Amino acid sequence: MNTTIEISNLNTGYKIKGENKIISSGLSAKLYGSNLTCLLGPNGSGKSTLLRTLSAFQPSLGGGITVINRSLDQYSAAELARVMSVVLTDNSGIKNMTAEEIVSMGRSPYTGFWGRLTERDKKIVDKCLSWVGITALAKRKVHTLSDGEKQKVMIAKAIAQETPIIFLDEPTAYLDYPSKISMMMLLHRLSKALKKTIFMSTHDMEHALQVADQIWLLDNEKGLTTGMPEDLCMDGSIERYFANDQLAFDRLSATFSIHHETARSIPFIGDGKSMEYMLCAKAFVRNGIEPQAVSSAEGCPVAIRIAEDGTYRLLEDGQETMCVNKIEHLLRCVVPAITKHQITAIRESAEMNQYE
Repeated sequence: MNTTIEISNLNTGYKIKGENKIISSGLSAKLYGSNLTCLLGPNGSGKSTLLRTLSAFQPSLGGGITVINRSLDQYSAAELARVMSVVLTDNSGIKNMTAEEIVSMGRSPYTGFWGRLTERDKKIVDKCLSWVGITALAKRKVHTLSDGEKQKVMIAKAIAQETPIIFLDEPTAYLDYPSKISMMMLLHRLSKALKKTIFMSTHDMEHALQVADQIWLLDNEKGLTTGMPEDLCMDGSIERYFANDQLAFDRLSATFSIHHETARSIPFIGDGKSMEYMLCAKAFVRNGIEPQAVSSAEGCPVAIRIAEDGTYRLLEDGQETMCVNKIEHLLRCVVPAITKHQITAIRESAEMNQYE
């Protein structure tokens, strides 16, 4: 793979009253051409600081950054404008311009002193608006756009800049779920089709694990770990950085699940692999009730049968007392039924004399 950016023993942070405030230290890694790389980490881990350092918005506090075989500090501002484009989260300072005008600003490294767009520049702007799916917003003033629409405008501007490297800080933060997926897929396609190095920070871990070519995991204590998503899943790195008592990670599906505490249990009868069974079990666990697979209701004060016709049946002492086709209705009846039988058992136990 073609290395476009390499960091070695990099320290990031700020100068405060003449002293260095280190956020991350000893970072070493590479970014590659034709790759979408996602930077993942908890809040406060230094993701934005690292991005700002790599894009020369703030100086490093030690170590080296090499960009296309040159040290970052050897580039002039004009040279960097043709090498990397940057999309930061805060775009609140942009007002009284149309979406098209903002995207056109991406052509400024090539338009000369007067900033006049050529026909080629205009075609590039139109193409970028179309790629990001905001052609209909071209003539709209930016202050009339939603946060998600503004973010798409800034991404189109970065693409229009035609740089080999694109940095994005939380580019999907304000987008709805379908737009998040579409944007990440677009960035992945652009990295391949246009042979760009695209590096983005994100909190959308599961999306990143499904779409990204490379993952950078950053944490103040654990440092920086990099690799393909599949390798990081297999070697346990994802769990090391993110899993905890309430959050479990499935390596095969590369997805997270929430661990719910359960205080009760209830027998479940049915096909454990059916969608109805699994979704019903999920709803019960969320409500603090642990399903237990059994083959019959014999000896069970309260049980649930998930029938092949998709209905849910409440059994009390082996007798069917209710049949519904909604899990919501089932839950409303099950909890009182369990409670009733538990109270009855407690009362019977209290009246028993252990010496008789």
